[in-house]
Parts: sequence; C-alpha cells; structure tokens
Amino acid sequence: MKIGILTSGGDCPGINATIRGVCKTAINHYAMEVIGIHSGFQGLLTKDVETLTEQSLSGLLNLGGTMLGTSREKPFKRGGIISDVDKPSLILRNVSELGLDCLVCIGGNGTQKTAAKLAAMGLNIVSIPKTIDNDIWGTDFSFGFDSAVSIATEAIDRLHSTASSHKRVMVIEVMGHKAGWIALYSGMAGGGDVILIPEIPYNIHNVGETILNRLKKGKPYSIVVVAEGIQTDGRKRAGEYIAQEIEYETGIETRETVLGYTQRGGSPTPFDRNLSTRMGGHATELIANGQFGRMITLKGNEISSVSLDEIAGKLKLVTEDHDLVVQGRRMGVCFG
Repeated sequence: MKIGILTSGGDCPGINATIRGVCKTAINHYAMEVIGIHSGFQGLLTKDVETLTEQSLSGLLNLGGTMLGTSREKPFKRGGIISDVDKPSLILRNVSELGLDCLVCIGGNGTQKTAAKLAAMGLNIVSIPKTIDNDIWGTDFSFGFDSAVSIATEAIDRLHSTASSHKRVMVIEVMGHKAGWIALYSGMAGGGDVILIPEIPYNIHNVGETILNRLKKGKPYSIVVVAEGIQTDGRKRAGEYIAQEIEYETGIETRETVLGYTQRGGSPTPFDRNLSTRMGGHATELIANGQFGRMITLKGNEISSVSLDEIAGKLKLVTEDHDLVVQGRRMGVCFG
C-alpha cells in the first residue's frame, strides 16, 4: 500500500512527532510506502512530493514546526497558488497519478473540513487533529495544546515576580480567536486572578472591582489572562484594550504582554510527543484495516476515531459548566 501525508494550516509543536508516528508505523510494521507532500494541499496541487524513509524520519520527535512545510491553501476556495482550475478535480487526478491508496491529512478545523469534502468525493482519507487552540470537535485534546499551555503558563509564572515587585496589574494576552482553552488552562495553572475568554461575556467594572478588592485585602498586584478573541472596542488588541480599561477603572499601573507566535514554536512537551505518536500510529492502523473517512481522537485516555462527517464545521468551545471555570469561580477567579 502507498500512502501520502501532508500538514496543512498553522504550525504547532508535535507535527513532526505525528509524521514520525504515522510513517515509522507504516514502514516498519505494515511495509507501506510513504510519500511526503510538501506545503499542504498546495503540494498536492503541484505534485511537490518526496518518498519518506526511516532515515528521513530521524530526529523528528522533539523538533518543532513541520518537516513537510505547510500552507493555507484551501482547494475548495478560489485563489491560492492556482486559481483558474478545478482544484478538487486536480487533486483527485494527482492522487491517482501518484498511485496513492490513502491520504493522511494533519491539520486544524479548516483541514478537517477539506478532508471531509475530499472523502465525500471518493478519496481514502484519514485525518489527525492539530491545533494549539484545542477547538476541534470530537477529541478531548489535540496535540500542540499542551505545549502552548506550558509556554503560556511559564510566561504567567514569570509575570508574577515583576507584578509583585512593582505592585502592578499585569495583563497577558494569549492565543484563541474563538475558543479560550489556552487562556483557561494557562490562567488556572498560572494562578491568574482574572481570566477573560471569548465564550464568557465580561463586564469591565466587575474586573476592576475584583482587582480593587484584592488591593483592600493586602494583595497589591493582580494577573489578568485574556484570550485574543475577547470583545474589545475593535481598535486595539485584546491585551492593550483590557490594560487601558483596568488602569482607568482602578487607577493602578497596568502593563500588557502579548505572547503571540511564541506559543506555536519550539519543541513539544512530553505529553504532546506521546499523544502525537499514539495518534500517528492509530491513523496507520486505520489505513491498514481499510477504515477511511475518519479523524483520530483522544477520549479520556483512549485513542479512537470519529467520522469526518461528524466533526467538519464544528467548534469545541469552553462552556460555563466546565470544571475549571466552576472551580475557578469557587476560588475567587473573575471570569467577567
């Protein structure tokens, strides 16, 4: 059997470990031939490929980024590298000409949606969820999330010391346009006093009151963790907007820090390395068993899969009854 593998969308820690998990299992256990496709679906349109061997997979486990490269190419939308052809039909033709029996797609929500559409056209597809935002429906966790949370938590830990020294409010902005998972997990792990996420509306007066109440209790500094996608005035970044509003509400010196793409770079955590390895191996097992049109998932501690039809176009968002939100409120954390 001959399989193709590509990575699409934004980079995140654990992609290379996933490629390694898929390909080493395919080559060593199932004697499959593996073709690496460069630059996501763009490489599938231009047939920019290479044969992967066990030697070419060496040293990938702890390496950040993606050895195959990636792109934001969306074959079911106009534009991109080729705009004057029927891209889905070209992909089907190229897959046939390359002799691929199956395509492994590693990516986030957009990739899962594209994979589902290609599967509906008749391609044998197995996909693996990748995102630091952890917002892919159907899986408890996606690889990359734990690494991003670890980076954000370390940054929050460091801000505690400078906030305490200067008796300031420190606002830290983390990634998360629609889902606040990184802000929630890193904010709770880092001892955030205020955590603002897109899913839970906030009142800036409540935020200011929380900080002033801490001051009255002899706590002269506060840590505020915000997801980039929270509602603002539309003219400023989330961190800048909240910092200015807090200073206006409280009169306390307030500074903001924006982590940005730092959260997506570097080596994956041990948890993400192991999750990537497990997901990659299970993907190859599905291929060997002829189970296509599915996305790998983590449910509890079990690696499984769901139909791509079930997950495409859905987002997994934080809810008010999530145990970390409930417990945070019991402990006095302000969510807005």
